[in-house]
Amino acid sequence: MLVDMHLHEKLFSADSYLTVEEIVEIAKARGLDAVCITDHDDMGFRDLVEEYSKRLDFPIFVGVEFFSLQGDITAWGIDSIPDHRIDAQPFIDQVNAAQGFCVSCHPFRNNNRGLEDNLRHVNGLHGVEVLNGSTSMEANRTALRYCRELGLKAIGASDAHITAKVARYVTWLPEKVNTLPDFIEQLRTCDTRPAIWNGSSYDVVDSF
Repeated sequence: MLVDMHLHEKLFSADSYLTVEEIVEIAKARGLDAVCITDHDDMGFRDLVEEYSKRLDFPIFVGVEFFSLQGDITAWGIDSIPDHRIDAQPFIDQVNAAQGFCVSCHPFRNNNRGLEDNLRHVNGLHGVEVLNGSTSMEANRTALRYCRELGLKAIGASDAHITAKVARYVTWLPEKVNTLPDFIEQLRTCDTRPAIWNGSSYDVVDSF
């Protein structure tokens, strides 16, 4: 299964130019099996996801990109998010209490929105975006080093806000699933690997 795990749709991410129809069109053209909508501090899209998924005949898993006081974390499987910025640890604890899944996204991007060395000090984080499509390769490689050091799951994601970046990087999972609970279960229990679009297909990689 190939899935882009970090996308912003313009209805609930003010900095995005993407519609869900555009996202799915590109994802299908590149052979993806699902996409994730992870809007900034907003899960409003989940109220629309069943209708969209059915109409487009394509799995759309809604999570969130939460801006904790230490940096951005993407998460799936929670019913609500804090109404203000809080420390990363209680947010991670909330995700784990719900049996969800959470990822440090772009931890070393130079914009003061990544966990950076806080990766070593939080407990219960599941994965690290080792390939983020809006982050320099140098910062991505630093994320990969930390991911390996800490024994976390390696995630690839486009972090797209425009069509040109959709599905640039994605995540490989061993089995295709159609529901959010099954997706979370596979993320928590199975191997994950980042994959890179090479212009005609995806290269699933361990290093880059």
